[in-house]
This record gives sequence, structure tokens and C-alpha cells, in this order.
Amino acid sequence: MNHNDLHLLIVDDDERIRDLLKKFLIRAGFLVTAARDAAHARRVLSGLDFDLIVLDVMMPGEDGLSLTAALRETMTTPILLLTARGETDDRIKGLEAGADDYLPKPFEPKELLLRINAILRRMPESQPEDITPKFLQLGAIRYDIDRGEMWQGEDLIRLTSTEVQLMKIFSSQPGEAVSRAKLVEDLGRDRGQAQERAVDVQITRLRRKIEPNPKQPQYLQTVRGAGYMLAPD
Repeated sequence: MNHNDLHLLIVDDDERIRDLLKKFLIRAGFLVTAARDAAHARRVLSGLDFDLIVLDVMMPGEDGLSLTAALRETMTTPILLLTARGETDDRIKGLEAGADDYLPKPFEPKELLLRINAILRRMPESQPEDITPKFLQLGAIRYDIDRGEMWQGEDLIRLTSTEVQLMKIFSSQPGEAVSRAKLVEDLGRDRGQAQERAVDVQITRLRRKIEPNPKQPQYLQTVRGAGYMLAPD
């Protein structure tokens, strides 16, 4: 993957880890900025745009989960959480807050790089202007398949990179059920029950954006024993 001009933000209160990650990712070809805590990160983010944020969960003051949830209110920049907590419930909390992925500490720098690349590959690429747009209508929601964009009237609905990838998968086969295992595979995640549960969390978040009543989904339906299915108008 060509990393030229891709700008990452590292947020970690541990100066040693922060400096090691910065040096490693710079050697991997990224532009890298580092912040020592959430408050510092907020100041940096107010003036710069980033392609991905690597964010430690356990920090003094505002923790990574709280910062992730706050950032998700205004931006869709991919977020990779670093956490010393390896339990499934803690990982699920990170995904519910809006993170795209998580990496338990301790970890090998190479694994961090692989996960960063996997997230960046899920981001939508620009399309040639002469391609005729294709749309799916989901009630009041209009989904532009070519651009990977979702609109409600004139308002653009912000989607995370994982939500963009999910919509790409479902819109390629509307009306057909996609298994949780296949979704895990297409998202580039490791297989297992924990990852399938993580997919369920992502589906729940996506339903909040497209369903009039997320508790009774009309467009992103659960197909018993088969998985999930996008059912456009």
C-alpha cells in the first residue's frame, strides 16, 4: 500500500510508546503527528485533518472511549483503539463508541501496521466522474453506490469506514442474505465468535442511521439462520 501523504495521529500518554510508534510509522512511509492526551488531541484535530487516528484507551483525564464517542459526532476519520483490556466486552464498548478496530496491548508493531492498512483499504476510493451514479432508496435515505455516500434529503449522513464497507457489501447483493462469517471475512477481520459479535455491533450502529425504527429494522433485516440482508425499496 502506498502511504505517501497519508497522515496519522497517535494519541498515547506514555511518551516511550508514543515515540516508538511515531518512529515506526514514519519508517513505514506515513506522515505522523503525536498527542499526549485527549485534550492535546482535540487541539491538534481542530487545525489538521488526518487519514486515521491511533488512540490509547487508558489515559488520564478523558479516556479513549469518551474521546472516540465525541469525535464520532462530527467526523468519520477511522479510529484504531489501543487497549490493555483484552476482554470481549471491553472491545465491544470500543466498537459501540465508534472505533473501527482495536488492538490489545502488548502488540507487535507489524500487527499495528497490518491493521492500519486493513482499515485504510476499507475507505472508499474516488470514482471517475463519467461513471453514471447508481442509487438505492431506503425510505427517506438515498445511498450512492458508486461514491459510497448516504444522503437524507440534502444532508450527508456520516459513515465510518466500516459502515461504508458494510454498505458496499450489502449493496452489491441487495435482497440476498450475507452470513456473519462472510461479513467478518469481507471486512478483513480474524474469524471467530468475538468478531461475529463485533459485526452485530456494527450492524446495530448502521441501523440507527438508516432505519426509521432501529428496533424493528425494515431495510437492514436479520434473516434467521442466514445472516443479514439489505432490502431497499
